Amino acid sequence: MTDRPHLHLNVFVHGTGHHEAAWLYPGSEPERTTDVGFYRELAAVAERGKFDSLFLADQLAIGRSVKHVAQGKLEPLTLLAALAGATERIGLIATASTTYSEPYNLARQFASLDHISGGRAGWNIVTSWSAEAAGNFGLEQRNSHSDRYRRATEYVEVVRKLWDSWEDDARVYDRTRGVYADTARIHPIEHGGEEFRVRGPLDIPRPPQGNPVLVQAGSSDEGRGFAARYAEAIFTAQQELDEAQAFYADVKSRAVGIGRDPSRIKILPGLSPILGSTQAEANALEEQLNDLTLPEVGLKHLSQRFDGFDFSVFPLDERIPVEAFPSPKTVQGAQSRSQIILNVVERERPTLRQLLRRLAGGRGHKVLTGTPEAIADHIQHWVENRAADGFNIMPAHSPGGLAAFVDHVVPILQRRGLFRTEYEGRTLRDHYGLNRPQSRYARSA
Repeated sequence: MTDRPHLHLNVFVHGTGHHEAAWLYPGSEPERTTDVGFYRELAAVAERGKFDSLFLADQLAIGRSVKHVAQGKLEPLTLLAALAGATERIGLIATASTTYSEPYNLARQFASLDHISGGRAGWNIVTSWSAEAAGNFGLEQRNSHSDRYRRATEYVEVVRKLWDSWEDDARVYDRTRGVYADTARIHPIEHGGEEFRVRGPLDIPRPPQGNPVLVQAGSSDEGRGFAARYAEAIFTAQQELDEAQAFYADVKSRAVGIGRDPSRIKILPGLSPILGSTQAEANALEEQLNDLTLPEVGLKHLSQRFDGFDFSVFPLDERIPVEAFPSPKTVQGAQSRSQIILNVVERERPTLRQLLRRLAGGRGHKVLTGTPEAIADHIQHWVENRAADGFNIMPAHSPGGLAAFVDHVVPILQRRGLFRTEYEGRTLRDHYGLNRPQSRYARSA
């Protein structure tokens, strides 16, 4: 059992659950999506399950389906600062955009969260593909896919320099001489690039982890290159084992090509489990959730994935011609997710209604319906066959779906020697087995 890989589990907290009809499910509490107590309860369940981390997404614009889907979530960094005081070990990862924020502010926010949490912060780097977000930041239209990644590359470089700008021993606390900090160990970064001019240094000492853990979620060609260079954990959407293995091998190979240790990049595909004590019970739960969906909601979500293409012109109960879909290569939003949807259409040839129900649970991530043993088998198979280093767990409904996974799947993984029974360390880097980076400005010994 000791030679089995140690897998990693992150929980992606998404209001009342990831299924688009989760808020309609009996027992859900959509009125609590702005109640910090609700998230403290979810964090407590995840920490009881010894999860590596808890993740909050962000989208910077109200969703098109707010009439029919519970929305109005709290801002992630503010919420995670509150959760830091209500938890002890679990990592805390927030999405923050490189498109609609400035590096200095973001570096301060994540350094602060890392200090507040005692070294448990992670930054999910996104390039904000939503067209709706652009109008909230004074732009007529969003930047192109390539422009967003070019900006993101320089952005991350600036943030890392700022986190490094205080050497670890810059604070000397010399009360005899009245010297708090050695200014020779605090460095202006003097960054001047195409996108940013930032003098620095940061106005807060170096984070406990050196750098908060860097997470990335893009799977396009540009996204993979970006991840290979910077990411320490990758949230990805993969439907089939062979596709997941190809993605895993590609990103790890790219990392090796630029001199990185591939074991220091943890690849975590999204997995939305729908659990039942029997397969029939699990199937019935999935059917119940799908029956609560509204086609108009699914159509809006599908349209958004393909830059506003109007799918409502197709009959719900007829198959959509594959050639009718816009090419993912032309999509200026999330190219990788549109490709996954097109792959599903090519492979399964669903009617439009079937496709909408298919996507209602995971938005392109894998939905797995079955018993705890079946879910554990899937996780083990993918990890042992180099398709994943763990999973980004996306409960279909919360809090019940998360509690079911913690109470029934996690113990199986623990008995098989695949997952921790106790936390071994205190920081998010400890959980993911990542080294603490040295400041680039540190003097050589």
